[in-house]
Amino acid sequence: MAELESEIQSVKQRFGIIGNSPLLNNAVRVAMQVAPTDMTVLITGESGVGKEIFSKIIHFLSPRKHGQFIAINCGSIPEGTIDSELFGHEKGSFTGAHEARKGYFEVTNGGTIFLDEIGEMPLGTQARLLRVLEYGEFIKVGSSKVQKTDVRVVAATNVNLLRNVEEGKFREDLYYRLSTVPIYVPPLRERGKDIELLFRKFAADFAEKYKVKPITLTDEAREALLKYRFPGNIRQLKNLVEQMSVLSTDNKEITLEKLLEYLPRETSLPAVVPRTGNGTQDTLTERDLLYKVLFDMKKDVMELKKIVLELLTRSADTGQILKDNHSLFEGLQPATPAPASSPDNRVLNLQPVVPHEEPIEIQDISHEAEDETLSIEEKEKELIIRALRKNNNRRKYAARDLGISERTLYRKIKQYHLEDL
Repeated sequence: MAELESEIQSVKQRFGIIGNSPLLNNAVRVAMQVAPTDMTVLITGESGVGKEIFSKIIHFLSPRKHGQFIAINCGSIPEGTIDSELFGHEKGSFTGAHEARKGYFEVTNGGTIFLDEIGEMPLGTQARLLRVLEYGEFIKVGSSKVQKTDVRVVAATNVNLLRNVEEGKFREDLYYRLSTVPIYVPPLRERGKDIELLFRKFAADFAEKYKVKPITLTDEAREALLKYRFPGNIRQLKNLVEQMSVLSTDNKEITLEKLLEYLPRETSLPAVVPRTGNGTQDTLTERDLLYKVLFDMKKDVMELKKIVLELLTRSADTGQILKDNHSLFEGLQPATPAPASSPDNRVLNLQPVVPHEEPIEIQDISHEAEDETLSIEEKEKELIIRALRKNNNRRKYAARDLGISERTLYRKIKQYHLEDL
């Protein structure tokens, strides 16, 4: 046991991993044990936890360490070119293919390929990847010749691939083929006092880089830092320390008040991804976030309309106002109507406001929320159309306005048949 712990510490030091939390040490241990094999590995964890470091541990501790190591972000390659990037293409196979090109699986023969954001890979490319994993074979785009390759695949994701499998966005056979050995990299908030160790390391690094005195924390500031959720994980902590190192010119001791000036305030939207029981990650899709925003907006509007209606019932001009705007208040009535002896009782009969003679009843808002879910796709489609028109159909900027990736926008455009918009 002591020997294993010594080996783990040695590997962490070699690859620059800071921390001693049990979850982190377990991830390093699994990476060390699987490295000498050719088994496919799936690394899961939130964005910013350092998943690529574990892929390098697996490669450089394996017999393939003298071969090539290539890290590829599947989410950053357009869907139309990812097959060419991974498997290569022949000359003239598509517009712009002026010469033949080798793909990563051919170039990295005998080495390791790290496929980050594997959940963003298109279904067609997933089928090609499955062929490589099972038979070591691939076919270039525009060719009919089967080629062999000996490449180890290490994949990573920050989304719940099982959910994507259920939604038809990820192949089930590929999921089980990739997750032969799963490695879970814990988020920063689950690593306890590792946060303080990383803070000191970054503070020393930036002090040397910018030729300044390293920043320190008061006891109160240290406690607040350890309790912060860090939705951006190590990347966010590093940026935070760099900001404070540069901008804290007068006093290098960071107090609680000064720390709170740099820490971003928590938002109402979930900034972190809860851990599921099987060690994978749950995350909100764009659709989930859109529904949450629309539902909250609808709830706010309904509450506002009830307040306005309540105020109008106490006005002498209520009858005319409600008549002119009856569509806004249809289906609503004051929560606390004025008593019968009220001098304004003459305006509290709301029946003439609507175009029928049935008494108005307050509707159950929960039913309206259920109806809203039935039309959420239309709302999403409408937002995409508006964003495309606003940006003159420039999808890069439309995706930025919508807060989603270009790949997701391309998929939504195809899903809603908006190619000719």
